[in-house]
Amino acid sequence: MTERNIRVEPTTRLAVEDQEVEIVERKGIGHPDSICDGVAERVSQALAQAYLERVGKPLHYNTDETQLVAGSAAPAFGGGEIQEPIYLLIVGRATKEYEGTKIPAETIALEAARDYLNEEIPQLDVGRDVVIDVKLGEGSGDLQEVFGEDGAVPMANDTSFGVGHAPLTETEQIVHETERRLNGEYADDNPEIGPDVKVMGKREGDQVDVTVAVAMIDEYVADMDAYRDAVEGVREYVGDLARSITDRSVTVHVNTADDYEEGAIYLTCTGTSAEQGDDGSVGRGNRANGLITPNRPMSMEATSGKNAVNHIGKIYNLLSTDIADAVVDEVDGIRELQIRLLSQIGRPIDQPHVADAHVVTEDGVSVADIEDEVTRIVDERLADVTSITERAIDGDLSTF
Repeated sequence: MTERNIRVEPTTRLAVEDQEVEIVERKGIGHPDSICDGVAERVSQALAQAYLERVGKPLHYNTDETQLVAGSAAPAFGGGEIQEPIYLLIVGRATKEYEGTKIPAETIALEAARDYLNEEIPQLDVGRDVVIDVKLGEGSGDLQEVFGEDGAVPMANDTSFGVGHAPLTETEQIVHETERRLNGEYADDNPEIGPDVKVMGKREGDQVDVTVAVAMIDEYVADMDAYRDAVEGVREYVGDLARSITDRSVTVHVNTADDYEEGAIYLTCTGTSAEQGDDGSVGRGNRANGLITPNRPMSMEATSGKNAVNHIGKIYNLLSTDIADAVVDEVDGIRELQIRLLSQIGRPIDQPHVADAHVVTEDGVSVADIEDEVTRIVDERLADVTSITERAIDGDLSTF
C-alpha cells in the first residue's frame, strides 16, 4: 500500500477470454443515445474552452442531461421525407457571469451542438430535421474553490468511482472496430450506410456471432434489390474484419428484423433511428471506453458532458481506462487488468480513496512479480491526473 492507497491483487474469477459466454455491445455515433453523448461532450468542450479564453480558467458547468425525443419520417427508395422533426434538449448548468464578465453559455452550447450534428450526421438538416433547445441553469462562481486555485489539485465533486480494463478481448475488438470502420472507410465508399450502426457481439466458446443493425439512407437506395445488396455488402465486410481479428468461428447477422416479403426494412431518410421512434439520453449507451461490457465491472456514471476539472464521473472513468492501457503496454506478463478508482468528496482528485488493480497474470507470472511496476505506473498516472482534464477539453479523449 502506498501513500495513494494503491492496491494490486489477483482476480478471483476467470479472465473474460476464458469464460464460456461473452457479450459486448457498441452503439454507433448516429444512435440516439450516442447523439446525446456526442452533443453533450461537444458542448462541454466548447464551454470549457470559452471559459479559458474569457476568464483564463474553467468555470463550473455540467451538460450531461441532454435528451432526444424522436421525430417521425416517411422513408422511401430514392428519398423520403421527415414529417416531424427530432427534438434535442441540452440540459444542465453553466456559469454565465464571473467577476463581471458575462459568458453567453446557451449561445455557445447551441453553436457547438449544431457544429457537431453537421459534422457527424450530415444527412440531418439542423433546423428542419432537428430542433435544438438549450436550458442551462445558472452555475455558481462560488464553486471555484473545488476546482483548485493557483495550481492546486482540484477537489472531487462527489464520492464515486471509475472503472477501466485492458487489453480488449477479441470480441471487444471486433465490436469496436466494426462500428468504427463501417462509419469510416466503409461509409466513405458506400454512402447508403447511415451513422446509426449498432453492433452486438456474442461469443459462446469459440463461436462468435456479430449482430449489426445499420440504418440505410433511402436517397442512396434505389429499390429492394439495392437494399439487399447493401445488407450483403455489410455482412461480407464485417465477416472479413472479424476474421482478421480472431481465428474463432464467426457468423455475421445484419438487420435481422427485416421482412423482405412484407417490405419492412431498416430504411431511413437521415441514417439514424432518431428520425422515427427511438429516443435518446446521455449515459444510456457506451461506457467511457466506447463499449458496453456486461462481463466486466462498469460504472453507471455518464461520462459525456460532465465538467473535466473535478467531476469524478468523467475523470476517473477516463483515467482508469488510461491507466489500464498504460500498465498493459508497459508491464509484461499480464493477461487481463481491471482498474477501479474510488473518490471521496472534497478530497484531491490525485488522492483516491482507493486505487484498486485486479490482475490475471500469464502462466509462470505471479502478482508479486509485477506488483511494484503496476503500482509505480498507477501512482505516476494519478500524479498527472490533470492531464486528463486538458486532453478532455481539447477533445483528445473519446467519452463514448
